[in-house]
Amino acid sequence: MVFNSVVFLFCFLPLALLVYYIAPGRAKNAVLLVESLLFYCWTGIAFLPLIVCLIVFNYLWGLLTAAARPKLHALLPLVSVLVNLGVLVYFKYANFLIETLNQVANFGLATLDIGDVLPLGISYYIFKIISYEVDVYTGKVKAETNPITFACYVLFFPQLIVGPIVKYRDMADQLHKNTGRCSLAQIEQGVELFVFGLAKKVILADSIGALWSDLIGSGGVGLANVSTPLAWLGIIAYSLQLYFDFAGYSEMSNGLAAMLGFDCPINFDLPYISGSITEFWRRWHISLSSWFRDYIYIPLGGNRKGKARQLFNMLLVWAATGIWHGASWNFICGGLYYFVLLTIEKLFLLKYLKKGRVWPHLYTLFFVVLGWGIFTANQPGAPLGLLMQKLFIPQTGISPVYYLRNYGVLLVLGGICSSGFPRWLWKKISAFTVLKTIVFVLLALLCIAYVVAATNSTALYANF
Repeated sequence: MVFNSVVFLFCFLPLALLVYYIAPGRAKNAVLLVESLLFYCWTGIAFLPLIVCLIVFNYLWGLLTAAARPKLHALLPLVSVLVNLGVLVYFKYANFLIETLNQVANFGLATLDIGDVLPLGISYYIFKIISYEVDVYTGKVKAETNPITFACYVLFFPQLIVGPIVKYRDMADQLHKNTGRCSLAQIEQGVELFVFGLAKKVILADSIGALWSDLIGSGGVGLANVSTPLAWLGIIAYSLQLYFDFAGYSEMSNGLAAMLGFDCPINFDLPYISGSITEFWRRWHISLSSWFRDYIYIPLGGNRKGKARQLFNMLLVWAATGIWHGASWNFICGGLYYFVLLTIEKLFLLKYLKKGRVWPHLYTLFFVVLGWGIFTANQPGAPLGLLMQKLFIPQTGISPVYYLRNYGVLLVLGGICSSGFPRWLWKKISAFTVLKTIVFVLLALLCIAYVVAATNSTALYANF
């Protein structure tokens, strides 16, 4: 089930909110857990035993870690991290590792029969669980004694598909709040966030993304047949699609959370206005960046042990960031690509970028768009070598004129909506209650029309 589906919007969500709101305070977590289980199992129960086992194991392990004697205290979180990472590696990376070994060393190992579909949200809830276990060990949070509350945190349905990766310490107080959890102000804010996120997904992301799909899709023209200008136009369209898709889902997630009485940190902060790659990654997928910072970079020493050690720590973080996105070499290359750029900025370039006005933004957009080209190169229709040839070796082929005529307005609208202008405009509109209501209702109706007419595509980041 996806947020931009008729079933979710008109069946699951209204019923889930109704039951949740009428439930007494002490029962809200139990209701939320049942609803999250239904959401998780909507497309099947094949992986239900997996997540149930993980919840039970980590709940008990957290209690054990909190109560352990000093000699065992340091060992227990290590075991927990290894178990949880082991599960993630098995389902997401095992066959990739086997295939790599077979190619490099000709081992002749048989791949595992684990299916082509990953357990729903495994990359996200495993990281949530690990952050909980580490925070219990470091004393940043107390071990959760209520299994229902802990299960609610792990299975929280607004965050199951594509996160964000919200730490337990950011939700604990709200999970334990039995009275006054859902205020009218929160619900209003949540509805507003959800509709804005839905608009980004169904109006912008899906519409703009059709351009790139037409170039590399199975029924498309084929990347080999496009000209260099059209290749650049396509990868720009994909960059806008990825942003509005992921940012839209993140806003929908936080909107749903707010409707349920939870304030969650933002996951995007206008990343395409950044004036450096460093700034970009502070604005893009903030929950993932902060996770790697808190649980890998800082524990390794961060920038406290000299420049060489700092760069080594950065290398590990960005290799891990690339691998987290998927079991493919293009993702690993993408992570290392950003490591190189960030290293260059840290060593000397950043001080010049801070002095510039226009060129730092153009520099950032160029390398970010190119980076998404590396990330998307795992798709069958866009092999990395061919894509790089099309982008950097001038070639003739299908002209971009047709696509500019059909998608030009959407691309311009996407560029405007990825800036700070919509935020500024909505602030101005919000000063007039009647006008705000009219604009919001029209936007909501437009979203519904798109949802009804569309194919309910899932989030791109759900594939990572």
